Amino acid sequence: MRFLKFICWSLVAMFCGLLLAVSGAFLYLSPTLPSVDTLRNIQLQIPLRVYSQDEKLIAEFGEMRRTPIRYEEIPEDFIHALLAAEDDNFANHYGVDVKSLMRAATQLLKTGHIQTGGSTITMQVAKNFFLTNERSFSRKITEILLALQIERELTKEQILELYVNKIYLGNRAYGIEAASQVYYGKPIGELSLAQLAMIAGLPKAPSAYNPLANAERSKERRDWILGRMLRLGHIDQARYQAALAEPVNARYHVASPELHAPYIAEMARAELVGRYGSEAYTEGFRVYTTVSSERQEAANRALDLGLIEYDQRHGYRGPEARLPDRSREEWLAELAKHRPISGMAPAIVTQVEKSGIMVLTRDGREHPVTWESMRWARPQLNVNSLGPRPQGPADVAKVGDLVRIRWVEDSALFTQIPAAQSALVSLDPQDGSIEALIGGFSFEQSNYNRAIQAKRQPGSSFKPFIYSAALDAGFTAAPWSTTPPSSSSTTWSGSGARRTTTIPSSVPSACARRCTSRATWYLSACCRRSASITPSTTSPASASAVRTCRATCRSRSVPRPFRRWRSPPAGPPSPTAATRSCPT
Repeated sequence: MRFLKFICWSLVAMFCGLLLAVSGAFLYLSPTLPSVDTLRNIQLQIPLRVYSQDEKLIAEFGEMRRTPIRYEEIPEDFIHALLAAEDDNFANHYGVDVKSLMRAATQLLKTGHIQTGGSTITMQVAKNFFLTNERSFSRKITEILLALQIERELTKEQILELYVNKIYLGNRAYGIEAASQVYYGKPIGELSLAQLAMIAGLPKAPSAYNPLANAERSKERRDWILGRMLRLGHIDQARYQAALAEPVNARYHVASPELHAPYIAEMARAELVGRYGSEAYTEGFRVYTTVSSERQEAANRALDLGLIEYDQRHGYRGPEARLPDRSREEWLAELAKHRPISGMAPAIVTQVEKSGIMVLTRDGREHPVTWESMRWARPQLNVNSLGPRPQGPADVAKVGDLVRIRWVEDSALFTQIPAAQSALVSLDPQDGSIEALIGGFSFEQSNYNRAIQAKRQPGSSFKPFIYSAALDAGFTAAPWSTTPPSSSSTTWSGSGARRTTTIPSSVPSACARRCTSRATWYLSACCRRSASITPSTTSPASASAVRTCRATCRSRSVPRPFRRWRSPPAGPPSPTAATRSCPT
């Protein structure tokens, strides 16, 4: 009898001691606990995304792949799978599951090591948002206290929504929507039961149960979760068997850009970082540019083909490397060191025949390259000289040569990376917005943006300012001629510089359209003299010239090439070819 009383009083004492310990810990730690109210307006880290005018993805910047979703968008099967794997008593407890904690304590006493933490989903929310991954008793007590506060402040739905959007699930995927896109390439709402169970098994150990790194172990975890769902009554036997029979079909998916405009993406990124600093990568900014996807794609094609044709007209500079007498494995290892550039893939010549060559690509496959695509490859002697035309593939390539190929309609064409560079800008004449921009042949080869960073001489781009001023002075697009005095000269001075342009004694009749296409300089000089254009109006840095050009473009239509001179203006002399039209 006395022994029973001793046992009872001992249990009461232990309970009271535990209660006092918890109360003391609460009083000691409560002043340092963070406010749970911050969870109501929490800002999750979302990457920066850049879009075109028609909402096509151009680029994504940020370390974390995350797409937050609301609780209503979470599939019911996933909720059941997650609770079966992590916290099947989530709907009933108040933030702390005593049974789970006792089970974790028992495992600690038996093994001497922490096997599980006994954490509920609410406790994991507290740890993920406020605490670190340190394994200590003080952190566990703080986690318990925070979980109790979270349960008092938030609903179960809000807690679950925070959890599924915050957790790390491997491969830079944070949240279940990002994980669904990374592993299966589609939204979470379109996944099958087996796929949902696979993602539900990742929070415990994203690296160990990753279906990409360890498919067999991830399948075991998935099947265990499906069995738990069956025992808890969330699915029936038929769905359970069908899900078990489904193979592991996870693959690595990355959100590829819908529009290739890397220079535009870099301009947008630099602008956002300049304004907001490192927060630009985490605040979920969506940048919608003025770029038209249709015009950008047309610009990409025009610049690529133009540079390739220009480069091929200047001859073949030879292979990037010569690797004769190597094994196939050595060739593949060498190919892995060379990346594709603007659609030009590295390849090694394996056979040379009369009809063409066979090349080995990075994926280990061989492809034929016809002789027709190699006829252009005259050897380049220097910038202005080419060697004889090749008579066959053997004159161009040898076995072991590292060359480049590009694909056109499933056919591999012989090519080389252009040595020249180019840039293209397309502007809307109404408001000056950029509709297409390319800063070079390949952003992977060089991220230097020649469209906005290069410093170049104006050249003939200066002429539109003169022609616009001449139009304001009364000139039209009709042919006109001028006969200045013999050996007359015009002196331009300004900014400490002095330039003298000598005009010939007789200038043939010409029109602005023809002189512009042929880059003829004398029409500009005559326009300048006849229209009395001052040096200030012809300076590229002069705001008046810019205003004149814009006013001309916006206030009047483009002069038609067949328009005739109707009445002589007061300013310039009457043209001699007043009744002729400009030939096309």
